Amino acid sequence: MRNEPAALSVVLLSSLLLLTACPGEDSDGADGGVDGGAPVCGTATAGELVRCVEEARYSADLAFIAEERVPGSTHWQAVQDRIAGRLEELGFTVELHDYGTGINVIGTLPGTTTPTEEVLVGAHYDHIPGCPGANDNATGVAGALEIARVLSQAAFERTLVVAFWDEEERGLLGSIEYVTRADANGQDIVASFNYDMIGFKDDTPDSQTIPDGLDLLFPDEIGRLADRGYRGDFIAAIRDFQSEAVAFDFFDFADALGLEYADLPLSDALKNSPMVSDLRRSDHAPFWMAEYPAIFLSDSGEFRSDTYHCRGSIDDTATLDDAFAAQVVGATLGAMAEALVIDPTP
Repeated sequence: MRNEPAALSVVLLSSLLLLTACPGEDSDGADGGVDGGAPVCGTATAGELVRCVEEARYSADLAFIAEERVPGSTHWQAVQDRIAGRLEELGFTVELHDYGTGINVIGTLPGTTTPTEEVLVGAHYDHIPGCPGANDNATGVAGALEIARVLSQAAFERTLVVAFWDEEERGLLGSIEYVTRADANGQDIVASFNYDMIGFKDDTPDSQTIPDGLDLLFPDEIGRLADRGYRGDFIAAIRDFQSEAVAFDFFDFADALGLEYADLPLSDALKNSPMVSDLRRSDHAPFWMAEYPAIFLSDSGEFRSDTYHCRGSIDDTATLDDAFAAQVVGATLGAMAEALVIDPTP
């Protein structure tokens, strides 16, 4: 929903045919394309990596995760074990970051030439009692796992970090502890994405509501939403100004994938203000507080669905749109691959 989306390169456009072909699908084309056309899953470009997203893998992880998982519970432990095991299988160095009251799971793949510069994607894996938490936030966890799988296939100049936060529902405790440590250690986080509810889509008119005052902050975006009948069929990209370049990459890939989005940038003066508390309710907020760049990707939760925290309907997988979430994952990993910088030499 930007006013003037940046033009995609010829390579990017030729690399994306939405997600219609199965990664690794046989082809008659000499260039590895479908019928001699665009290339399928590969590691040479960000566009090729986007084609490696597999909705079925995402859906399988989502189905496993989407059960009650209060910190310390049996399923919370099972999800933590699944995350750690998957990252280890993919070649990540895995840390169980025990900060006393909870445990973050952190996977790291060092960069080849500038390993001190980090690109991060994170999602919280805890939830509240009495609710499966399918959208909140099994969708984010499954999405981050798929990003880890795809990006582990390539080599990058910068370091890739895939993080799974604990105790988000108790006040962003896990991400606060991580960011506090990262800031004290002088970690150079050049880009970060936070997933929190990326799987609910409703293209019915008036299915999307808007927090009070948002129309004053973002009149153009809200105006476009009004022109489209207030349909809840987009992903919100809530970001600081430091994230502009990587956000525009995300929007370029979103355009190519046919993913609707709303660009909601916040200035340095505003991003940490209580005036925008509705836009600071997830694990990107500690990054902003430490002046690390961060983008919050969300379907907007209770502003679109009564499944939020099971307040109206049950937050289970039957309510979700996995194809929509796969588009969000694809656009994110494309932007991350651009930020990480593919190293063609290994």
